[in-house]
Amino acid sequence: MNEQEIQKVRNIALVHDLLSESDEHTCVEFKHNNNSKEMIGKLISALSNAARIEQQDFGYVLWGIEDDTKNIVGTSFNPETKTVGNQVFVMWLTQMLQPRLAFKFRKVNHPNGNLVLLEIPAAISTPVEFDKTAYVRIGSATPRLSEYPEHFQKLITNLRPYNWEKAVAKAFVTADDVVKLLDYTSYIKLTGQNLPDNKVGIIERLEADHLIRKDVGGHWNITNLGAILFAESLDDFDTSLARKGIRFVSYDGGNRASIIKQRIDDKRGYSRSFESVVSYINNLLPVNEHIGSTQRKSVLLYPEIAIRETIVNALIHQDFTISGTGPLVELFNNRLEITNPGKSLVQIERMIDLPPRSRNEALASLMRRMKFCEEQGTGLDKVIISVEMHQLPPPKFQELNGAMRVVLFAPRSFAEMSVNERVRACYQHAIIKYLEGDKMKNNTLCERFGIEKKNAAQASLVIKKALEMKVIKVADPDYPRGGYEPVWA
Repeated sequence: MNEQEIQKVRNIALVHDLLSESDEHTCVEFKHNNNSKEMIGKLISALSNAARIEQQDFGYVLWGIEDDTKNIVGTSFNPETKTVGNQVFVMWLTQMLQPRLAFKFRKVNHPNGNLVLLEIPAAISTPVEFDKTAYVRIGSATPRLSEYPEHFQKLITNLRPYNWEKAVAKAFVTADDVVKLLDYTSYIKLTGQNLPDNKVGIIERLEADHLIRKDVGGHWNITNLGAILFAESLDDFDTSLARKGIRFVSYDGGNRASIIKQRIDDKRGYSRSFESVVSYINNLLPVNEHIGSTQRKSVLLYPEIAIRETIVNALIHQDFTISGTGPLVELFNNRLEITNPGKSLVQIERMIDLPPRSRNEALASLMRRMKFCEEQGTGLDKVIISVEMHQLPPPKFQELNGAMRVVLFAPRSFAEMSVNERVRACYQHAIIKYLEGDKMKNNTLCERFGIEKKNAAQASLVIKKALEMKVIKVADPDYPRGGYEPVWA
């Protein structure tokens, strides 16, 4: 069936579900032909606010239903031809509501008579008003919200910013479709569960983790969370979701004008594409000879934990509401760049030490359960520690126009680093020592840069510059040789 045919079937299933309620529900109103413009406007306000109070996604008005019996009798109401003066009725309604609301009138060609279904989204950020007054649903009445302070308080408590993870990626699908569209075997394996014996058990597990939720007529909705993590192919969902797959580009040079060696637009959910991209990068990377305190050993150009944590941070903290773009991983001959849509919710200077603030808490929680990222902290402290162990240039955190980028740099000696890089490394090292309950000193900074003791004056110059730039401070002014801390400590 095409989308239009699916919607028709869903509409009829929804009507049957609404009529199956033993009583008229707080979020549902039945009408025969009454189409008073003021009555409809008040109902939209009241049902939108009531839906949020009851923590429902929608409220509904259904025309063509006999009041007493709830029998389907059909209706003569046609919202498409109704006008208010010379203005189209729907346009008038839209202008009378604050904030604007994406309500929808739908004609339902039921076998027992033509119906009109009005679907009203629950209030999101503020109470919905009609003609500058907010209403609420009390039984079958629609009084002013201000007359019921306890309902007003509950509404304010339940109002939340838009939650992308809970939104529907694909609606009205059968259980058979769910297990075809989602890689449930990866979900079961990665969350450490035993595979259920039957489809009912699989559906129950997916629902428990909010990857799917019940729709009408025995069907299911796949949430954005379920799709972005476990889609067999993101192309099976809305085009905006398909653009959220991980993209990887490898260049034969140091800029984007260089020849593209490899390009991958992974259309699978993150549960599979994340590990694939990390492995792919590791296989492409040359090996660097790291000189430790006692021996030489061959290691990857970038520590794997740094690659994993920066990529998973980009996935978890991205702003999914920004359309047309998704996480991008770019490998140049001298650096690795990981970019995600959405600015950081914390200051970039404090990304290493401050607890993370994620736009996508359910995604972050589930990825932690699947061992893709750190249980506590941002994981960026592990990135800095691994970079220091390999004496690499310090990572760079950049805020772009509506995006966030982390840059990992290929090995360069202390002499090859710029003054700003040395100071940035000094600042990051001071943070790590601070998080360890210690203080940065000249000898610890020498070790971080791989500077020999006889050349310790080089580290002293970096510390002096960092003090001038006010990114670090003396930990105890009475004992200036006692060490240094980040300036905000």
